[in-house]
Amino acid sequence: MREDSPIQNSPTQIRMPLIIALTLAGGILLGATMFGRQSQKASDGVQKIKEILSYIEKSYVDTVNTETLVNYSIDKLLEKLDPHSAYIPAKDVVLANAQLEGDFEGIGVEFNIFHDTIHVVAPIAGGPSEAVGVQAGDRIISANGKGIAGAKVKPDTRKVFGWFRGKKGTEIKIGIIRRGEQKVRYFTIKRDKIPTHPVEVALMVDKQTGFLKVSRFSANTYSEFKTALQDLKKKGMKRLILDLRDNPGGYLDRAVNMVDELLAGKGKIVYTDGKGSRFDSESRAKINGMFEQGAVIVLINEGSASASEIMAGALHL
Repeated sequence: MREDSPIQNSPTQIRMPLIIALTLAGGILLGATMFGRQSQKASDGVQKIKEILSYIEKSYVDTVNTETLVNYSIDKLLEKLDPHSAYIPAKDVVLANAQLEGDFEGIGVEFNIFHDTIHVVAPIAGGPSEAVGVQAGDRIISANGKGIAGAKVKPDTRKVFGWFRGKKGTEIKIGIIRRGEQKVRYFTIKRDKIPTHPVEVALMVDKQTGFLKVSRFSANTYSEFKTALQDLKKKGMKRLILDLRDNPGGYLDRAVNMVDELLAGKGKIVYTDGKGSRFDSESRAKINGMFEQGAVIVLINEGSASASEIMAGALHL
């Protein structure tokens, strides 16, 4: 073709930019419409709540704690979803995380609140509750003669911390009901500083078998785990018994990192499947772990929850 010849485009080439532009515009419009409808519904609901709270503040005859009303409304709203969806106020998150971050003083139990009753997930090893005989599965129904269970009391995390934590040396008498029993048992517990060494036991069972007891996945669990694992390898460990019984969980990333030390290859450890791909996540093994070749036996029981279940499941697969 000569340089001075005019360039001639076919009809299809001429229409192509217009087709592409219309397609993009249609997709954007469709997405915006669908997202807009969802956003509008949420916006309408928020506006209703704002108006109701405004009317209460302006016109209700008695003084009302608005924050209490809002928290109650959120709790009731989440009850319509599933048993695992819950709202934790910021002040309670700080209290809960303190148990994973550092030392504290109290009776030393991991607990869950279910049907307005405090259930002991596990007594903290080396703590005062374990010393007097409190067991996983116990339901705590009273503290110093006062009932702390039931719909009238409605225990929450902040209340439980208020009852159970306290200055070292102070005492509390709790009443518990044990599974399969009707009679209430009473324990007088002297509060103490709760140990925060999550790797409780690290030893050789025999010349080839190491044993690690991990009580929770707290801030320093992974570092303690690596130190203990390295020590057992130096002693000749060829297989590992990992005891996660009565471990209620904690920080998920610590559990993922620990699995990565034991799982060979690039195997999947855990994933989440959310509403839409942007909420999905996946964690895979990615490092050359410290103990990828030897056998690993994981011990769990009904007190093993959350991150413990994830770790056991990842190693099982």
